[in-house]
Amino acid sequence: MINGKKIIGLAASLVMVAGAAACGGSSNTNSSSAASSSSTEEKICTDGQAVTLTVWGPQEDQADDSSWLPTEEKAFEKANPECKITWKNAVVSEGDAGTTVKQDPSAAADVYMFANDQLGTLVQAGAIGSFQGDYLNQIKEKNSDTMIESVTQDGTVYGVPFTANTWFMYYDSSVFSADDVKSLDTMLEKGKVSFPLTNSWYMWAFYAGAGATLFGDDGTNEDADPLASVGDKGTDVTKYLVSLKSNPNFVLDENSSGKDGLADKTVNAIFSGTWDSADVKTALGDNYAAAQLPTYKLDGTDTQMKSFAGSKAVAYNPKSQNVAVAMALAVFLGGTDAQKAHYEMRQIVPSDNTLSSDEEVAKDPAAVAQMNTVANTSILQPTFAKMGGFWDANETFGKAIYNGDVTADNAETQTQQFVDGLNKAMEDAKSK
Repeated sequence: MINGKKIIGLAASLVMVAGAAACGGSSNTNSSSAASSSSTEEKICTDGQAVTLTVWGPQEDQADDSSWLPTEEKAFEKANPECKITWKNAVVSEGDAGTTVKQDPSAAADVYMFANDQLGTLVQAGAIGSFQGDYLNQIKEKNSDTMIESVTQDGTVYGVPFTANTWFMYYDSSVFSADDVKSLDTMLEKGKVSFPLTNSWYMWAFYAGAGATLFGDDGTNEDADPLASVGDKGTDVTKYLVSLKSNPNFVLDENSSGKDGLADKTVNAIFSGTWDSADVKTALGDNYAAAQLPTYKLDGTDTQMKSFAGSKAVAYNPKSQNVAVAMALAVFLGGTDAQKAHYEMRQIVPSDNTLSSDEEVAKDPAAVAQMNTVANTSILQPTFAKMGGFWDANETFGKAIYNGDVTADNAETQTQQFVDGLNKAMEDAKSK
C-alpha cells in the first residue's frame, strides 16, 4: 500500500532528485533533516512543522468538505501528524494543468493532477518532478506497463497514475450478444453503430490496428523518421472508412448524438469512455453493457481496432518550497486507498491493478471494459510536444472521408497527402 508517510530509507535520494529537477528552485528545511536520518520510516516534517500546500484539481473533487480531495487531505494529515498543514486548494482541471502550470512554474501548485498528453510540455517547462527509489518501485508495482509508460519520458517517471484515459464500446445487450461485439462488421449487420469518425482521438484506432505508428514502433522515439506512418495497409484502411461511412447502419457520433441515440433506441452501440457511463447506464437500463474494442475486416482479415491509452496522474512541482511533503502527497493521492475512495465517490476507475479484483470494480461493466481495453486493444498515446500537430490533421482527414471528398478511387493519393501533412504538422508543432 502506498502511504505518504513512508519514504523507507530513500528520502535522501528522492530529495536530491527533486532538487535537481527544480533547476535552482529552493527546497524546504525538512529535506535536509530527512536526508540525514537513517530511520527506515522517515518523517516528512519535523514535529510541529508548519507547511502550506497548494493543490490543484477538478471542481468535482473539491465541491465541498466531503468531496474526495478534502477527504484525502485529512487522511494525509492523519498519516503524517508531524506536519501542520495549511491547505490552499484551487480549481484547475487535469486537461488545463499543462497550460496553467507552465505559465509560471514557480507560482504554480505544489501538487496537481494532469492528463498525460501534457507531459512533454510540463517536462520542457521544468514544472514536474520525477520519482525514484522506493516511491518509484511502489508506483510500478501498482500499475501496468502501459500506465507507467504514459507518465515516462526518457526513462524517467514523472507522475502517479490514478486512472486510465481511453475509450471503449458501450452497447445494447438486447441487440448484440457478447460474441457479436467482437466484430464491428457483425455489429453493422445487426444494428446501428455510432462512431465519432471526425474526431481525431478515435479515427486513428483503425490505422493503429493495421500497423500505423507514431514516434516509432513503440511511440517513444521523439525523433523517429517519419514521425507518423500508416504502414502498408494505410490506403486499405482509408477505403474501409469510406465504405464504413456509407453503411446504412453507421451513424456519425458528434455533439453527444450517440448517447441521445441510445436513449431513443435509434442507436445500439457507441464508443466513449467512463465519463459517459452514468448517462449510458440510464439510457440502456437493464440492457447496459460494455466491452473492449472490436475487430474489423480489412481485406478479409480480422484487424484489431486500437484506441489511444493514456492516464490521468498526480504530479508534484519540483519548485515547491516543501518539496518532500509535496512528493509524499502526490504518491498518497495516487495510492490504493485514495483510488478506491475516488471510485466510490466519483466512479473514477482506478489504474491500480490490485483494485481490479475489488468487488465493486469487478462488477462495473465500464470499469472492466476500460481495464480490458488498456490491456488488450490500445496503444500508448505519445506525450511529446510534437503531438500538438497530430489532432487537427486527423480531424480534417476524418471530415474529408465523411463528407465524401475522399473516395475509394482517390484513397491512395488522399492517404499519402494526409500522411505528408500529418508529419509536417507534427514537425512544426515542436517549435510552438
